[in-house]
Amino acid sequence: MQPRPQPPYDLRPADDDRPVTVDRREGPYGEVVLRRRGGGGPSGDAVFEIIINGCFLMDTSDGRSERLLIRAALGALPADRPSPALLIGGLGVGFSLVEAVAEPRWGRIAVVEREAAVIDWHREGPLAAVTAGALADPRAEIVHADLVAWLRPGPQTPQAPQAPQAPQSYDALCLDIDNGPDWTVTEDNDGLYSPAGLAACAARLAPGGVLAVWSARPSPAFEESLRNAGFTQVRTEEVTVARGVPDVVHLAVRGA
Repeated sequence: MQPRPQPPYDLRPADDDRPVTVDRREGPYGEVVLRRRGGGGPSGDAVFEIIINGCFLMDTSDGRSERLLIRAALGALPADRPSPALLIGGLGVGFSLVEAVAEPRWGRIAVVEREAAVIDWHREGPLAAVTAGALADPRAEIVHADLVAWLRPGPQTPQAPQAPQAPQSYDALCLDIDNGPDWTVTEDNDGLYSPAGLAACAARLAPGGVLAVWSARPSPAFEESLRNAGFTQVRTEEVTVARGVPDVVHLAVRGA
């Protein structure tokens, strides 16, 4: 078991906007870091950042694209589908979960997260300020597992947390475990966007279910991969950002 740092979290106020390391863990997939910056944000007077193996993943400064990921998936479902079940791939800073719980139309809400540190930060650490209310919702559950291994049948890898395979189908799969299909956090995540990975996603979707994938940049190649995997109604929604190209959500529907 990974020992907890002593003291658990460094939340001393910073004098400027330079990042402060709040917690650092070494896990099966490498280094996981929670950093804090001064300034405004939903977590109080600080912005928290998650860094995986030196790669910035996300922070608490905005959250528009994470929320759109959930809203777009719900909007693509038939309006008369009762209590649709939702699977969120990646807990991150929690905005996707918070958005899902705020919508009474969703039924079961499962979040699959492979990093124990990230789960700890939400259950008893600084990110509880973002998600404590959402985690208390009886519809929501966190599954500690590697999403790639969890979705696909077969033996667990030595690195993957020992969690059961996905037991049920879902009406929507919202995936936010990387910076996009062309920019993965770890190499083994590539398999999720491969033909076999997309087939595994389709197998976990109910007929007419929606696959939504967040990306830091548009990926025409991924759109083509979705079509080749048999998905229909493939489209991309943009989320305007302060600088650079827009974030996007890739959407696709499993045929009936």
